[in-house]
Amino acid sequence: MRGQNVEAYLVGGAVRDGLLGRATRDVDVAVRGDAQQLARGLADRLSGHFVSLSETFGAARVVVPVDGSRFSVDLVSFDSSIGADLARRDFTIDAMAVALGDAVSGHWMLMDPHGGRVDARDGKIRAVDAEVFRADPARMMRAVRLAASLKFSLDSETAAQIRRDARLILSVSPERVREELLKTLAEEGARDSVRLLDDLDLLSPLIPELDDARGVDQPKEHHWNVFDHMVESVGYVEQVLGQAHEANGQANGMVLRLLPRFEGMEEHFASEVTDGHTRRTLLKLTALLHDIAKPATKTIEPSGRMRFFGHADEGARMVGEILRRLRVGRRGVRLATTMIRHHLRPRQMAQDGALPTRRAVERYFRDLGEAALDTLYLNISDFIAERGPELTEEQMAEQSQVIAHVLDIGLDLERATKPAPHLIDGNDIMAVFGLGPGPLVGVLVSAVAEAEATGIVNTREEALDLAKRRLKSGGVRA
Repeated sequence: MRGQNVEAYLVGGAVRDGLLGRATRDVDVAVRGDAQQLARGLADRLSGHFVSLSETFGAARVVVPVDGSRFSVDLVSFDSSIGADLARRDFTIDAMAVALGDAVSGHWMLMDPHGGRVDARDGKIRAVDAEVFRADPARMMRAVRLAASLKFSLDSETAAQIRRDARLILSVSPERVREELLKTLAEEGARDSVRLLDDLDLLSPLIPELDDARGVDQPKEHHWNVFDHMVESVGYVEQVLGQAHEANGQANGMVLRLLPRFEGMEEHFASEVTDGHTRRTLLKLTALLHDIAKPATKTIEPSGRMRFFGHADEGARMVGEILRRLRVGRRGVRLATTMIRHHLRPRQMAQDGALPTRRAVERYFRDLGEAALDTLYLNISDFIAERGPELTEEQMAEQSQVIAHVLDIGLDLERATKPAPHLIDGNDIMAVFGLGPGPLVGVLVSAVAEAEATGIVNTREEALDLAKRRLKSGGVRA
């Protein structure tokens, strides 16, 4: 790199985001040479943290703390030429490069052998060639995630290539599938992303249990069949949590006006809960699966009444199997299955027109624990998706009154029993030191919590400094 006579290029998302005028805290650099050795030197010069990503493929990360957050540089080695390196990439908008010296000076001479600049201008996700998905099938899901993140559309030929190779997604490790799926759901417009996954023939291989719900009718109160109801519920989660900035059906304005909120609601749903992902993202995944057992439990009584007796309990069992198959963490599985098992309960705690008793609400919060608040918002998202565009203001107001009543009592209980928050948590440690989810993060959190409890650390800065010293000294064991 500069001063070391190393051939180095800014590549990938940083170049794309620069052309789009998007800020980024993650930079990719391709180097001819030993990326691991260069990364160690860069970490020393910047007082950053070195993280080995792959010794086999010559990749490393340097994480530099900046204002309580972090800036990361990923270095990867290339052997033959930068042109050959770009040809191995997935999408044209990520197959551009700028010599690092030019990037630092601000005088970009763009290397764009595959037309990425035009595709970025036109808002297109286009594969570099016809074999990119066969080389790495996880790229098919990344295409959907990029489309969601950038608000781009898929090139028609690229979409056809994904449909051709869709079944290859089964060869991808469950952990990679989980990450791409959760990152996609984290973006605004997750309902449309689910529809796109389905249109590209990716949804069925990922979660084949959803296929049984296609076209399954529901009682007349329901606007959609079971499959469409679950997909629409994902969009309504975004509405009730305030993530959807544009109308997602006719209920949008009414939902935002009448929906009960609570102090700290945004922070609650933005907090990390499983595998580095937030409660908001997990709630959207849970909404997609919440009625998964309805087809298996559907019955028609002699009177003609349609019932789905036991679908919540059976659904919790099925979703537990699905999430474990996707290698979702134990906490995430526990929260999602608890939400599904109890997703009807807020509406069942009292007779129609009445409010639940304090004893019923106390029992609800005691039984559901940390899933209680999230389940309230799954319940109301489910309710809105039940009626869809036919939802009336009177119906919304009545349901909101119940949820508000449950919230008032539940939050009183929480305030009376909630311990003081810790100075830092696992999310802080991962962000500042560039660590991924894992036992090491838990060890550092425990070390800081013990020091906090005994008065050794008393501020956030002292807590982070202790974690840094323990990490650097090697005095932690996972």
